[in-house]
Amino acid sequence: MTRRDSALDFRDFVAELLATGDAVDIGVPVSPTLEVGAVTRRVYDTRSPAPLFGNLTEGAPGFRILGAPAGLSTVPGETYGRLAAHFGLPRDTTPRDLLERLVAAMHARPVPPRIVPTGPCKENVVTGDDVDLTRFPVPLLHEQDGGRYFGTYGFHVVRTPDGRWTSWSVSRTMLHGRTTLVGPAMPQQHLGMIHRMWADRGERTPWAMVFGAPPAALAAAGMPLPAEVDESGYVGALTGSPVDVVRAETNDLYVPAHSEIVLEGYISPDETAPEGPMGEYHGYAFAESKPQPVFHVEAVTYRDRPILPVCVAGLPPEENHTIWGTMISATGLDLLRAAGLPVSLAWCSYEAATCWIVVAVDIRRLAETRMTERELADAVAEVLFGSHTGWLVPKVLLVADDIDITDIDQVVWAMATRSHPATGHYVYPEAPGIPMVPYLTEEEVRTGRGGKSVLSCLLPEQFDGVTRGVTASFENSFPEDVRRRVTGNWAGYGFPATPPRLHRP
Repeated sequence: MTRRDSALDFRDFVAELLATGDAVDIGVPVSPTLEVGAVTRRVYDTRSPAPLFGNLTEGAPGFRILGAPAGLSTVPGETYGRLAAHFGLPRDTTPRDLLERLVAAMHARPVPPRIVPTGPCKENVVTGDDVDLTRFPVPLLHEQDGGRYFGTYGFHVVRTPDGRWTSWSVSRTMLHGRTTLVGPAMPQQHLGMIHRMWADRGERTPWAMVFGAPPAALAAAGMPLPAEVDESGYVGALTGSPVDVVRAETNDLYVPAHSEIVLEGYISPDETAPEGPMGEYHGYAFAESKPQPVFHVEAVTYRDRPILPVCVAGLPPEENHTIWGTMISATGLDLLRAAGLPVSLAWCSYEAATCWIVVAVDIRRLAETRMTERELADAVAEVLFGSHTGWLVPKVLLVADDIDITDIDQVVWAMATRSHPATGHYVYPEAPGIPMVPYLTEEEVRTGRGGKSVLSCLLPEQFDGVTRGVTASFENSFPEDVRRRVTGNWAGYGFPATPPRLHRP
């Protein structure tokens, strides 16, 4: 097959990772029961290459699993290489460059998908009584999980009853039976919104779920774009090429042709079953399950030797933080800029488990506004907490733009030295928010409100556009000729190669 690129074909994405050494083709036998999950979790912890499991002890022969598809790397200058590959960008792409690319695509003309008669996802077609999801090596990812999770790195495809809006939406699914899955469809999510439209009519929701999707499509599906915006058009604008889509076998939905696995069927309008517990994005596993909608699978199509990507959710950083957090950062930055606020960047620190977003404030522009700290905090809260983006992230940190907010060490330094313990902490108890945040009270979970705050790490003089102190660091404390001499002689001093994390304020 003709090679496309890593953004629009998952198989090409995997080939690129293998070619650059950012994936390991594991040939020894590995069990999908906990072993796949354990290896993948250790990959996150050590920032090792993505594991491609090709010799699984369970499931039909030829089926494969890719773990940590958007994990971070220890290769100098390529920390975000796997993430960048999702968008067809160079491996040395910086977070700032990536965010600007994502934001620019939000304002570009959408490029609609291109309908094709068939595609690689149709190499194998199974329908009716032959459907058996247990043939796949569906992994048990954590010992505490309530079941095996098929969907941890895929997206749902649903369309409104009037056909005006097709949504690609990320939400997990647990194996429930030979032909059923169960998983959340929260009413604030686009998946839940559209499911409710069909349920209100007393009808099943036509549905598909895509695994091993074009990586840029998976990322867009996890992006909090506005309701009634088709993610497919955004992906086309982002990559500069339309996404090839093909009609499903059993309904009128269209799915990416260059996908590894596609499930088709419907969501029951009223049937539920227990789902969970599961190790989750916030880093905890709670010993409880909840009734969630049941997804019925009527057809399965897949590529030869299909690859099921998995995210083993838990302590950051994993894909809930690297992909989801990055896409949230882009939409948050765009919202704040559109509101005219003096903001230069926004970033969901991966280490914070998508529970905070750091906002870099341009202090020169801030001084021009004459805003007080309270006024700035309220303005940021109004923009973010009133949006779907802010619904997902409960805490906002405000810092001056001399801080590289993509560097967690600098963010912690700013919090420790610039946030006054008696001031600068603003709480918004009526703001709506995602009910999955661990610290929420039962009442806050029930009402869907509370647990929201803005923390200011801005020094008083920064509201006048200045910073009193000079940062004592390699970059700021020595003349350029001394710095040049030191870096040029580094190996001569007897040190190993310069470590990748040498940038400091």
